[in-house]
Amino acid sequence: MKLRFYKYDLKLKHTFTIARNTRTTSSTVIVELEHENITGYGEAAPSSRYGETSETVCKFLADVNLDSVKTPFEIKEILTYVDNLAYGNNAAKAAIDIALHDWIGKSEKIPLWKKWSLTANKIQVSSFTIGLDTPDVIEAKIREAEMFPILKVKLGTKDDREIITRIRSITNKTIRVDANEGWKSKEEALENILWLESQNVELIEQPLPSSQLNDMIWLRQRVHIPLIADESVSRLSDIQKIVGAFDGINIKLMKSSGLLEARKMIYLAKENKLKVMLGCMIETSIGISAASQLLPLADYADLDGNILISNDPFSGATSNNGLIELTEKYGIGVHKR
Repeated sequence: MKLRFYKYDLKLKHTFTIARNTRTTSSTVIVELEHENITGYGEAAPSSRYGETSETVCKFLADVNLDSVKTPFEIKEILTYVDNLAYGNNAAKAAIDIALHDWIGKSEKIPLWKKWSLTANKIQVSSFTIGLDTPDVIEAKIREAEMFPILKVKLGTKDDREIITRIRSITNKTIRVDANEGWKSKEEALENILWLESQNVELIEQPLPSSQLNDMIWLRQRVHIPLIADESVSRLSDIQKIVGAFDGINIKLMKSSGLLEARKMIYLAKENKLKVMLGCMIETSIGISAASQLLPLADYADLDGNILISNDPFSGATSNNGLIELTEKYGIGVHKR
């Protein structure tokens, strides 16, 4: 097997701000895994929140040696080897996982969602993300997103109420809020969430820093809308820890190390009566199309990372007013533009 990879800078359509940072570009790493004249595509969209950059991804991938592997069908053995190379580096690991799954689907001439016996008539509408900005700019973004029925609004600043008030003055659409660990005390989070409930907000993602699990348990007992864990859950081993503190988890391939682990996480979450959101980073159509294969298993979808960029080098999953359509294309269903 031949493993190739290269960095690619994604250009955001708008300046993107969350509680932690602001950016106009985002680096990703594209992986190509070639075997028997079939190429599987993967992607690593690293996040500094989890200690990864495009440089750490490339360094990790450079250490991956697949010379002794006979076929990508040895996927579990390959991914065990990759996982044991170094702690963390989950986005880098996800890139290899996605490429392997894509190759297998192409080799077997089947889309992954069909390989997993899933049905395309159980797809949740994806939200569209509105990053932090001034109320005037946010209003302009809301009007640009007219075709999307669900908005995911980034909060976690002193302007939170002004932002939501402005949005509610122009639309009654479903709003989901992502605080990105931006509220620092349980009391602040409680006050904000109770007010957001009055604004008909559907759910809240990660209201408090991931280190404040006991505060999350306290908070969970005092609010009335679902609380979804994002930064508090990366991989399978994290799920049991947050039961009782959250109502659901946001699974992202770039946190989980890929599709193999993400599928396990979905089933364990459901066993623990936790809702499942499928989320993303700023990604190309590779990452979004890969995650889309799991959409029939999700309760919420937030797969808009490729819509937020202007220079996606791949075509894949398409969004029709937020509804992502699963295709009959093999593997994860992407091709180069």
